[in-house]
Amino acid sequence: MDKEETVILEEKVEAVSNLLKSIAHPLRLKILCKLLDGEKTVGEIQSMVLTSNANISQHLTKLRHHGIIASRKEANFIYNRIADQRFVDLVDTLQNLFC
Repeated sequence: MDKEETVILEEKVEAVSNLLKSIAHPLRLKILCKLLDGEKTVGEIQSMVLTSNANISQHLTKLRHHGIIASRKEANFIYNRIADQRFVDLVDTLQNLFC
């Protein structure tokens, strides 16, 4: 492996590491598990994971910042969903292995 390939590999490893860190929080993992079934509003997520809307919003913002989830607005509601199929597959695999 030449130097350029090594640099590219290290950049990819760093990027994956950062993404894994962003989902490593227990509440963010719960949110992602709930989003496996499809998009949900903050209120729906809040009632499923039993924490405040402000706390849910904070974690959704972090997930959105990393491109893990996306949202759309309809009337007065914001619907959140997993944006990248790879995260659907990852969370589904984690759930099957450990839950």
